[in-house]
Parts: sequence; structure tokens; C-alpha cells
Amino acid sequence: MTLAPETTDLKVQIRLDSEDDAWFTVCDLTQLIPGRGVAALLPDGRQVALFRDRSGTLYGIDNRDPFGGAAVLSRGLTGTHQGRPFVASPLLKQRFDLVSGECLDDGAVRVAAYEVRTA
Repeated sequence: MTLAPETTDLKVQIRLDSEDDAWFTVCDLTQLIPGRGVAALLPDGRQVALFRDRSGTLYGIDNRDPFGGAAVLSRGLTGTHQGRPFVASPLLKQRFDLVSGECLDDGAVRVAAYEVRTA
């Protein structure tokens, strides 16, 4: 027996500029598996790490780990700390808030956070 893959017309989009209403389509919603990250290349050459939690909420942060310099945050482990969703870098395990981009282990460090929606 062959199972048909889940399909949807919903696309994941991120807002590239907070002062502009332009949205960039990144992928199909079905590409985001809850609890796992996906990296996507943006038009300007940067990378975004996209996440979907089990409740369906979408998050987008810069994929580059500011401590190690590698583009690996999409490969990190997700979780929550005091109600804040985070991803832990696979390099040195620093945790980054998926809403604000703030490093939970060093408040002076943060990554860019993107507004994400489906359309």
C-alpha cells in the first residue's frame, strides 16, 4: 500500500523588511516537520532557519550561529524554557529564542528574527 503525501496550498512566507509589507515565499508548509528545522536561502544571500512547533506556530531566525560562525541553527534541537520556544545550536549548545532571536545563555548576543506566515 502506498500512502499519498500530505499536500496543501499553503506557502510559508517571511517578511524580509519590517518597514515594508513585502513577503518572500520560502517553501510549502508541508516541508516543515514539527520539531525540526529547515534552512532556506534568501534573495540577498543570507540564510533563514525555519521551524514549526507541534501546535503549528511558525518561527524564522537567522541560520548563522554567531558563536561558531557556521550556518547550522536549522539543525539544532528545539525546546522551551520558561515558556519561551528556543533552538539550541548544534555547535556549542547556546539557546536562541525563536520569537526574538535573543540568546538565552548570553543576553548580549542575538540573531535576526523574522515574522513568518502562511498564505
